[in-house]
Amino acid sequence: MGDLEQLLPLLVKGTAVTVEIAACAIVLAVFMACFANVLRAAPWRAVRWLGNVYVEVFRGTSLLVQLFWFFFVLPLPPFNVALTPFTVAIVGLGLHYGAYGSEILRGALRSVPHGQFEAALALNMSPAMRMRRIILPQAMINALPPATNLMIELIKGTSLVSLITLSDLTFRARQLDEATLETAKIFALTLIIYFALAQCLVALMRRVELRFSHGAARRAAR
Repeated sequence: MGDLEQLLPLLVKGTAVTVEIAACAIVLAVFMACFANVLRAAPWRAVRWLGNVYVEVFRGTSLLVQLFWFFFVLPLPPFNVALTPFTVAIVGLGLHYGAYGSEILRGALRSVPHGQFEAALALNMSPAMRMRRIILPQAMINALPPATNLMIELIKGTSLVSLITLSDLTFRARQLDEATLETAKIFALTLIIYFALAQCLVALMRRVELRFSHGAARRAAR
């Protein structure tokens, strides 16, 4: 292979794969965080137990081992479920970080003063309306900063998917390193790209935080 400049398009392609995986995994993680909290708040003990098992298993085991399990173990009997590397990456990352996200959301919901619940009950609001108009807007203000940190961790965690044959940013960087031996340049550029992705996410989430904060301020002023 030729000069480093001729190989840089590979790094760009790897970055696109990383962004696609991270975006899909974040969506799944948000869904799983909400779903796990619904399960853990259910009135039935068996359902609460299921939610707790999900959270504790995925928080308490290695992300890398989880990815290997989905990629290498699921296709074997008795499961016989073969997933593509891309699907494994999204499912593994989404389930893993969704378990952490459920704890963030649970803490944020508990941070809402109990008086807010009582006021919503006094106004005869339905449970869905209480959650949508009173509880969630206040909880999200507390949940978004730690959730942003978790999403950044997810972006960095995508580097592990290179070990299940996905041509992400880290995989392409290793390819370039082997082909050009320009180790310092390649991995310095890789660090810059990961940093840029994280900063883009931070900027986006700050806008979301401001939106929720302004919305809560307007509701409080009414």
